[in-house]
Amino acid sequence: MRVQLLPSSFEENGGASTKQHLTCLIVDDRIAFDAGSLAMASSPVQKRQVRDVVLSHAHLDHIAGLPLFIDDLFSTLTEPIRIHATSEVIEVLENDIFNWSVYPRFSELCNENGPVMSYLPFKLGVEFMVGHLTIRAVTVNHRVPSSGFVVSDGLTAFAMSGDTAAMEDFWRAVNEASILSAVMVECAFPDELRELAAASHHLTPSGLELEIAKCERTECTFYVLNLKPMYREQTIKQIMALNIENLTVLDVGRVYDW
Repeated sequence: MRVQLLPSSFEENGGASTKQHLTCLIVDDRIAFDAGSLAMASSPVQKRQVRDVVLSHAHLDHIAGLPLFIDDLFSTLTEPIRIHATSEVIEVLENDIFNWSVYPRFSELCNENGPVMSYLPFKLGVEFMVGHLTIRAVTVNHRVPSSGFVVSDGLTAFAMSGDTAAMEDFWRAVNEASILSAVMVECAFPDELRELAAASHHLTPSGLELEIAKCERTECTFYVLNLKPMYREQTIKQIMALNIENLTVLDVGRVYDW
């Protein structure tokens, strides 16, 4: 699988930054996991091919680019953008985003080819197919209903926690997976902001160390993402000081082959 964390911030010269404000991962240029910067940073190939979006939860940094992505493609779509999410997340989207007050309710709209958006709810703990991928969604520990995922194409697999604090179901799924090449785990704040991290249900480097200790696998690499941009350098320094083998920070914009 080819996995890319899309850029979501800018340097002073207007170029893409290594800092991450929004979350959107693209698998094989076809399937998006979350949609924070989907409209703004996806390539022309990705815009032509991505028709499935899998959402972990409905916080703005994970969905901000979704309305704009559908809006941009509205007249050219020959099939709907399929939103895969739990019923709780779909309810938030319909009530608070696609409600005609914030943005049009695309689930009610069609172009000359038919509907432009559809919802496909998934259940936690039950495997489901999205394109060529088999996905298992599991509960994680965030302030709102949220999912982590174990994703496989039949040849390899990776896991991603999404936004979370300490969790159990996710690591159970990771440890049970038959194959696994990579695990992506969030780490939002430095240890000095552990109280803020606890209140918002995020991890710090100290918490990350405790989480990785729950993983029983030895063959996979751990990648850290969702570092808050204001504290990125400080958080990375503390992560590296953990001296955990096979632990690194996921590079924004880089395409990983697993």
